[in-house]
Amino acid sequence: MYTTCIFCHGDLDRNEAIEKFPVGRRLAFDGAKGRLWVVCRRCERWNLSPLETRWEAIEACERAFRDTRTRVSSENIGLAKLKEGLVLVRVGDPVRQEFAAWRYGDQFGRRRRRAMLTTGAALTAGGVLVAGSVAAAVVAVPTTMGGVWTIPKAMEQWYRSRVILRLRDEFDEPIRVQRKHLYTSRLVPSTDASGWDIQVDHIPGWDKWARTTKRKNRRHTMIVHGSEAIGLAGQLMAHANRRGGGRKTVRTAVARIEEAGHPEAFLPEAADLALRDFSKLPKSKLSTLNPEQLMKPLPGTLAGLKVDVRLAIEMATHEQAEREALEGELKELEARWREAEEIARIADKLFVPENVDSFIEEERARLEPDSKGRISTR
Repeated sequence: MYTTCIFCHGDLDRNEAIEKFPVGRRLAFDGAKGRLWVVCRRCERWNLSPLETRWEAIEACERAFRDTRTRVSSENIGLAKLKEGLVLVRVGDPVRQEFAAWRYGDQFGRRRRRAMLTTGAALTAGGVLVAGSVAAAVVAVPTTMGGVWTIPKAMEQWYRSRVILRLRDEFDEPIRVQRKHLYTSRLVPSTDASGWDIQVDHIPGWDKWARTTKRKNRRHTMIVHGSEAIGLAGQLMAHANRRGGGRKTVRTAVARIEEAGHPEAFLPEAADLALRDFSKLPKSKLSTLNPEQLMKPLPGTLAGLKVDVRLAIEMATHEQAEREALEGELKELEARWREAEEIARIADKLFVPENVDSFIEEERARLEPDSKGRISTR
């Protein structure tokens, strides 16, 4: 049983309505195909549940859905809200357009609204700075390089340097991916069975105080293949698509996948498209380019593709990951989920004293039942 979102590492919360599956405040289920998802209310992503906990929970969801009167349904999709506050989404046999509107419309729409609110707040803050300082650009901070940073430039630098993912590289060393790395990382064609890889820029360490044998804050590049690339691409594209998209853009993204015939077939096409866009850059510019100074994404990079292409890549990676899970590769999905929970735990406890962890472990050991099912009362 998992309690953490595999995508944003947020808490999935709990419910008391489905005894066999008490995780989540919104559950989506497809009884015909045997699928059960927990919808994260923080990022609106659909987390596929483990196989061993799925079937009895789906039956319980079906009973609860039919017993409640507070529901709306179309031919293929139904929505019901239980008295306990749990929301159930019942999936029938929808066409892809309708399913995408339900599955991706919420998350992309919420991101879009959040981005608009954030932009409005930033403009308001900028107006306050202008009012207090005559012009925000007047306020400057000297740098060690002999230049100056204006307030807008410093804010942009802070935004670009924010860590969006903490991972491990091919040598099992901790690394972190910053937002500015979306400006240069990209899908690339490959010669293996999948037909595509992901080239990811990063810097060593999970935080800036981490001890490492590599030079700190120096950009490195790695190429990720196969099933690992699917999960990583999905996570990175969620950040590249932070502004979401409207219904028309979602429909265009779905149409791209349908033209390819299948999500798995679309990803190599997306890699070829990214390569064509990236190759249009003059070689003279690439030879003198300093990626650390980029203020906007390069064409063909994860953040530099057209919006509908970016959304389509995110959709395709999610559906391909689920297809693999449903075809017997659930262990890989579970491993990614466990890794997400572990990274979230480490990130949350960077500044927690060691004695707190020791106390928790002692209490956990005390409350574990012995071979006869008894719990210590010490």
